[in-house]
Parts: sequence; C-alpha cells; structure tokens
Amino acid sequence: MSPACAASMTRRRIIGTAVMAGMFASVCRSRQAVAQANGLFSLPALPYPENALAPVISSTTIGFHYGKHHRAYVDNLNKAVQGSELANKSLEEIVKTTAADPKRVGIFNNAAQDWNHTFYWNSMRPSGGGMPNGAIADHIKDSFGDYAKFRQEFTDAAVTQFGSGWAWLVQDQGNKLKVLKTANADTPMARGMNCLLTCDVWEHAYYLDYQYRRPDYVNAWLDKLVNWEFASQRLAS
Repeated sequence: MSPACAASMTRRRIIGTAVMAGMFASVCRSRQAVAQANGLFSLPALPYPENALAPVISSTTIGFHYGKHHRAYVDNLNKAVQGSELANKSLEEIVKTTAADPKRVGIFNNAAQDWNHTFYWNSMRPSGGGMPNGAIADHIKDSFGDYAKFRQEFTDAAVTQFGSGWAWLVQDQGNKLKVLKTANADTPMARGMNCLLTCDVWEHAYYLDYQYRRPDYVNAWLDKLVNWEFASQRLAS
C-alpha cells in the first residue's frame, strides 16, 4: 500500500470515529445535560450532514424535519420552562416530571419531542441497516426468536401506528427486548424503559420522500439506515 493510500485510510478512520463519537455525545447531552446557565436548551447538532442519509431520507426532508420541526420543539420548550422550577432540570427529568401531569401537557409534548427527535437522529447512520451482529443480535434472538420475527414486529408497529407517533425497540425489565409503538410525543423513556432505537412515523418524517407510502419508508429505514452500533452501545448489562 502506498503512503498516500495509507494516509487516506487513516483519515477515513479518524472521520468515522469522530462521527460515531458525535452520535453518542449528542444523546448524552440530551439525556444528562441540564439547561444552560441562561435557562435555555439548545438544538443538538445532527450526528451527520443533512444530505448524509440520502436517498433514503433526502436533505430536503432533514432540513424541514430537523431545522424547522425539531427546532420548534426546543424553542417552545424554552418558552414554557423559562423562569419556572423546571428551568434547571435536565431534559430527561422534565419529560419524566411532566409525563403524567395533565396541567403540563404542553411542556411534556415539547420536551418529549425534543428527546425523541434527538434519539431518532442517533438511531440512524449513513450506510446503516441490515441485520445486526454481536450483543444486540444475541438479545434479539433471545427476545424474538430471530431477526425476521423482530423485523416483522417492528414493521407492524411502525406501519399500524394510527396517525402520528413512533416505533421503538426497548429493553425492559429482565433485560428482554420488546417492540412498542407510541402516539404523538409519548416515549417509553418516561416510563423508565431503556430505549435502544426509534423510527419516527410522523408524516413530516417521510411524506416529502414517500408521500402516503409509510411501509416503504419503514422498510428502507431498516434496510439502509438503522444504527445497530448505537443500539448495542445502549444495551444495559
């Protein structure tokens, strides 16, 4: 191998490591960081460029979904908590604190959507998808029987979620994995479950690219985008 080729490969490894580190750092910020000194949360950086998931998800969709929808949840959350007792709590604490409080449903919706979206961006990666391997593959086999059964259950959850919502792979009590679907801003994290992956099935996540064909979006998401490395990193022992 020539010195130039070796240097190029080294640069690619460094870039790949940095991208992966950014994915994990983004979620850590969303789960653990308290509001900034001025009492405001900020929109977390995407773990990849806006065009990195094309052609499965276009840069146009990411631009609207991340740049408009996700940003709006962050902005609305900041307005709702500023000056309140929630202003200095972490995002995860706000979600859990407001989840069962009908008087603070607006705060919950925006906080949970901020958390859900940050988790969704990290549940994907360029050139992802396909069957998992390693520890996550073993957990899927133990919990579902095989990957095909998991895939069918996850696809069914994502496709049959009526209206807006999410499909999730979570680790529940006893370390068993299971598939859930939630409506609107609801998140299993608020109920103490360890989330491993999520697929956003709100229309703004796919309609510009797939129109009414939600099953096509979900299948492409599983085949080409799902970030199994992220799910493995989140597994609790």
